Amino acid sequence: MATSFERQRDATGEADLPIRVVALYRFTPFADLEALRAPLALACCSQGVKGTLLLAHEGINGTIAGPDAAIEAVLAHIRALPGCASLDVRESRAQTMPFHRMKVRIKREIVTMGEPAVDPLADVGHYVAPADWNALIADPSTILIDTRNDYEVAVGTFAGAIDPRTQTFRDFPAWFRAHREELLAGDQAPKIAMFCTGGIRCEKATAFLKAEGLDDVHHLKGGILAYLEQVPVEESLWQGECFVFDQRVAVAHGLAPGSHELCHACRAPIHPEDRASPLYQEGVSCPACHAERSDEQRAGYAERHRQTRLAEARGMAHVGATHPPKADG
Repeated sequence: MATSFERQRDATGEADLPIRVVALYRFTPFADLEALRAPLALACCSQGVKGTLLLAHEGINGTIAGPDAAIEAVLAHIRALPGCASLDVRESRAQTMPFHRMKVRIKREIVTMGEPAVDPLADVGHYVAPADWNALIADPSTILIDTRNDYEVAVGTFAGAIDPRTQTFRDFPAWFRAHREELLAGDQAPKIAMFCTGGIRCEKATAFLKAEGLDDVHHLKGGILAYLEQVPVEESLWQGECFVFDQRVAVAHGLAPGSHELCHACRAPIHPEDRASPLYQEGVSCPACHAERSDEQRAGYAERHRQTRLAEARGMAHVGATHPPKADG
């Protein structure tokens, strides 16, 4: 029987797209990180898989892409790592490879919050399945918080969600502490529901709120990607598209490719309306950054864009090609 992802993928024509894109994470204790890194990098590179995987003592996080058989081989390797049998995976498809290279890196955290006392392995909030999410956030007593960065929220979010306007996930604890009193004002403690792209940031955010003394905290299991995959469009409370940290820039319902592109000057996501602006020049500027760049800088961007197009015409990747913003991990 076809899964909901397969049915929606077929309906949007994604079944014909050759590249499988997998966002994954797992909080699990790792000891010898270097002993894990080299074999994992070899498993990815030998299969022609590209993307980024982060290893830390708290687990693994990242996004990879490649042909189906190659991705299956890498996932089998990851699931064999300590505690990773129940790896959390979100899948979509792309027409072309959305990454330029493969990186396996060792980090202090797989998603950077900068709060050493926060331990998602010890205590996190309540997981909420996508099918149950609408009921939770429609409850007037629920405070809904988007834990992503400001440029991600600008691409799309849930109706009624609070935007902390953070530039990185590391800013989230300070934002919450600064606004704690107003968020929790009232005679009765509210329910707090949080969400992010694939589930890892909101899971860690609930661990942070638990450490801050709150109990009634919830997070969307599998994140926005799971919601867009599983919840029918006609029932959806999502508005816009979902920013992703690869060359696709954004995805829509059914995880179909979105309509946004990336500004190669400032790396901000660009909506189709932005491309109609006189301030937009492909590879050079967009309405968000035009006033912040000098004529000299724009001339440099224009030359880089020309060289990139020449390299593409030769079937090569230009070394100066602009990458999407890095994930917070």
